[in-house]
Amino acid sequence: MVLYKKRLNFIKSKIDIYKTYQIQDAINIIKELSISKFIESIDVAIKLGINTKKKNQNISGNVLLPYGTGRLTKVAVFAKGLQANDAKRANADYIGMEDLAEKIIKKKINFKFLISSTNAFSLVNKISKIIGPKGLMPNLKFGTITNNLYETVKNFKFGQIIYKNDKNGIIHSIIGKINFNTFLIKENLKTLLIKIKNEKPNDIKGDYIKKITLSSTMGVSLIIDKNFY
Repeated sequence: MVLYKKRLNFIKSKIDIYKTYQIQDAINIIKELSISKFIESIDVAIKLGINTKKKNQNISGNVLLPYGTGRLTKVAVFAKGLQANDAKRANADYIGMEDLAEKIIKKKINFKFLISSTNAFSLVNKISKIIGPKGLMPNLKFGTITNNLYETVKNFKFGQIIYKNDKNGIIHSIIGKINFNTFLIKENLKTLLIKIKNEKPNDIKGDYIKKITLSSTMGVSLIIDKNFY
């Protein structure tokens, strides 16, 4: 308890949760305050000025972060024949058809992204009740239904992410690791923000991007200047 109070007092002496920080300063503070024994992720929360009750104002998509996420990402692929070979060349973790569906049904494998070739989607659709609630259903908008399996798998393995706002209009995403240097984190965040900005609905009035906060996995959230890029 004493150590916890000392840690809390140390954090309070270093930050102001109501202040807007320049991104470089925020990253430096987040790094300084990280004492975890594992390499924490750097996470961003982007508050949008949208009405989530309006379907056309909900924001979702995918983007390839130029410097990756820094984490190992497992990818499963529904494909056969030459397309399965392409997925294998791109180092997909699991590849198959009915056999892959069986493994998913029986919860024998874990993965972050599920990708499907177009001619395999009818099979994927049969297990939609299992993968849908987990947010794993392949989707054209997310780029996870495709016939370009080599590039798609390679990108998702490296650092392509899927983003979508929650019911409060906030997009949460990983943009790197605590051991990334400031430039890499800034460029990853810039890439994500530009993609989101380009999807601004035409009927949005006022600020579209209202607030951006950065944090580490176990750390505090700091508000950053949303006009840094």
